[in-house]
Amino acid sequence: MMRKPVVLLLAALLFLSSCAMLQSVVKGTFPYTANMVIPASARVDEPQTAISTGNSFDQDFTKDGNNASRISEVRIISAKLQSNDPADYNIGNIASLRVYMAKNDGSDEVLVAIRKDIAANSGNSITLDIDNSHFLDALVRQPGVRIRMVYRLRKAVDTDVSLKVSLGVGSNPAN
Repeated sequence: MMRKPVVLLLAALLFLSSCAMLQSVVKGTFPYTANMVIPASARVDEPQTAISTGNSFDQDFTKDGNNASRISEVRIISAKLQSNDPADYNIGNIASLRVYMAKNDGSDEVLVAIRKDIAANSGNSITLDIDNSHFLDALVRQPGVRIRMVYRLRKAVDTDVSLKVSLGVGSNPAN
């Protein structure tokens, strides 16, 4: 007879103690995405910049939301670049790029991903090298996040090209 209440109590304690970890795992799987446009007028072999607002599937990650106190040490865990329009655009036409994340006003900008020496035949999707040396706690709690891509073209484009940047974030449960 005593076993049932003890088992229920242990299950409740385990559940409550794992909520922060579960929240961290669930929230860490949602990427921030941004659509970047390379204009047809972009010059070859010169640094160019594209800026967009980053969006998360979970817009309730802000300080006033219900998740801010449960997580800490937010970092980039993955980064990917994919062509949207045209869908078959060869990302190998870009020689190199850097991706930065900042507050909506451009302040507190940090490098989050880089790719040097992109292969000329990369196809329409590449994985970027991440820079997870910075905590992004303050940035992801902002109502808006600015994503800036600095790139250098290898080959000119005939039409405007739309690229999607996906930045996966990971976090630890708050102590």
